[in-house]
Amino acid sequence: MMTDIIADSLTRIRNAAQRRLDVTTLLHSKTIEAIMAIFTEKGYLDSYKVLEDGNKKTIQVVLKYDENEKSVINEIKKISKPGRRVHQGKDAIKTFKNGYGTLVVSTSQGVLANDEAYKRGIGGEVICSIW
Repeated sequence: MMTDIIADSLTRIRNAAQRRLDVTTLLHSKTIEAIMAIFTEKGYLDSYKVLEDGNKKTIQVVLKYDENEKSVINEIKKISKPGRRVHQGKDAIKTFKNGYGTLVVSTSQGVLANDEAYKRGIGGEVICSIW
């Protein structure tokens, strides 16, 4: 039984990028869908779409590569884990990797990127990082 669906999704993306695959499939949840929307908006993924097969939903993710066929994702990492939750205030999430990376933060206003959470003046649980 899988206890951390977010870590599984990040691992699937990381493995697909290492194997230079164009598309990978993730299990669906609203949180993962929000994370994929942030990754797509920030330019780490080409696109994603939710597929329904009866009552089962999956997310199909199209990975993005540069002109040298190298993945645009250098590192994708889960920060807050089931055994150890990591919370940060609005000042601590201002920048990540001097603005080259993105933190995904679960806030009271939904799942946001770190720059958006800082603009709104709220902190929260840091789910993952990508750069």
